[in-house]
Amino acid sequence: MKRTAPRRAIKAIMKKQNPTLRMETNIDLLIHLNCLLFLQRLATESRLKACEEKSSVIKPEHIKAVSKIVLKKSKG
Repeated sequence: MKRTAPRRAIKAIMKKQNPTLRMETNIDLLIHLNCLLFLQRLATESRLKACEEKSSVIKPEHIKAVSKIVLKKSKG
């Protein structure tokens, strides 16, 4: 991926949610990285679910089936 993280947009969202929150300088990059890792984990689990059902295409049903599992793993 050559596109960089939307730093200003992430900071604006965080400021809107909690204006009194003090953030470190690179927190927006960590948030972006966390989102990318979540999407990668969701895609991997969805691909495995599709393979279990002998489907060559990831369908919305596969994503819905694994989304709760991936969310539980991501919350830590």
